[in-house]
Order: sequence, then C-alpha cells, then structure tokens
Amino acid sequence: MNIPESLIVEQQDEILLVKINRPKKRNAINDELILGLETVFSAIPKGVKCAVLYGEGQHFSAGLDLSELRERDIVEGLQHSRMWHRALEKIQFGTVPVVAVIHGACVGGGLEIASACHIRVAEQSTFYALPEGQRGIFVGGGASVRLPKLIGAARMADMMFTGRVISAEEGILMGFSQYLVSENKGLEKGIELAKKISLNAEMTNYALMHVLPRIVDSGASEGLMMESLISTIAASSPEAKKRLGDFLEGRAKKVGEN
Repeated sequence: MNIPESLIVEQQDEILLVKINRPKKRNAINDELILGLETVFSAIPKGVKCAVLYGEGQHFSAGLDLSELRERDIVEGLQHSRMWHRALEKIQFGTVPVVAVIHGACVGGGLEIASACHIRVAEQSTFYALPEGQRGIFVGGGASVRLPKLIGAARMADMMFTGRVISAEEGILMGFSQYLVSENKGLEKGIELAKKISLNAEMTNYALMHVLPRIVDSGASEGLMMESLISTIAASSPEAKKRLGDFLEGRAKKVGEN
C-alpha cells in the first residue's frame, strides 16, 4: 500500500492500529491524509478482524488543514466533498469494525472521521466542535448524515449555529462517544474493545456494520424484512451453530460471567 507519512499503520495480531500522524499540525486533515485513510481501509490485511484509529500528539484531529485550502469552482467543490464521502465510507462500510480513540480536539473534519467509525472511546481531554458555521461554510465530509444519528439534528444545528464546544463529559451523555476514560487510557481501552469485537462471529460483525445502518435508514416494514433475512443467514452459519451448541452444553460463558 502507498501510505502517506501522515498515517502510521501497525498490525498487532488480529488488530490493525491506524495512527493519524501530523502532531505539529494538531493532526489537521489534508487531501493526502484522507486519501491515505481510503487506501488503508480499502486493503485491510488478511487476518485482521478489527481496527483502532487514533491520533498522535495532543489531539485526535483539529479539523481541516486550512493552510492547504485552495479556491475551487462549484464542480471541483462537489468532487472534493464526494472524495471525502467515498473515503469515509471505506471506514464505515469496510471489511472490519473500527474503534476510534479520541483525545484533545475532535473538531470539524476530525469529528466527521470519528463519526464514520463504529465505536468511539473518548479521553477526558476530548472536546467536540463544528466551527464551519462561524467560517461561513457547511460540513462536507458526511457530518450532516452521520452526526444527527448520534446526537440528533437539533444538537448538531446548535453546534453550527452557535459555535458551541462540547466537553468529553457532555459528549458521552449526548452520544458522541460510548466510552469515557482517563487521560492516556484511550488506546488501551480501544485495543481491549477491538479484541472483544474480534471474538465475534464474522457474520455478526458484518451485519452490524452493513445491515443495521440500512435497517435504521429504511421504513419499518422493509427494516423488519431485512432483520429477518440477516437473522436467518447469521443463525445458519456453521460458526453460529457451534457457538449456540457450546452455550447449550455449558461450554460457553453466561452473560455477566468473567
């Protein structure tokens, strides 16, 4: 893979660690970085079952690298936004679940990247913002689709109307993250979760990544049909049958057991 210097990729057994590596720029995002993410998540190495995405330095990502912005005509602007959409869909609808570990700034485009991941772990230093409203622009990397599903349309509008900054504590209550941990404990927690996710049946993880979002986006009747179909497919797999057999015969842990 042709991976830019702004990303560092390391495989640890069944976990792929992907680090945003522009600490002197507060991990600000340029086209090279976005295209690098597309490359990485389009070609997950064989044997990897989950990925962890995190940032080097003091921040996850402070958003778009404004120093590299150039004037674009309408068509170029549309194409640039659609490039972000294409790249982030490789994270959301790729081959493995992705855990985002967030600390410091998770702002603008950085929040768009985090919202494309499947689970988000925030450290105490985390703060969220969408400054596009104050800059006279609108989000273009998928936030208007993904964020309302996490926090609600009214809260996203509030952030863009007012420039409101959301703390890590507020963020977990609002739905930005599912986990809140002490400072410098995020990566440890992210890897712990990734290992748990890797133990799931492959079809279950696929259904959660690819089918559940489409059920949510569909009408009730269509959603229930999709649920029936994927439930039947998942239960029919040899792995599911073995796991159910292990549970029924007392070889598997019960809920709540360590």
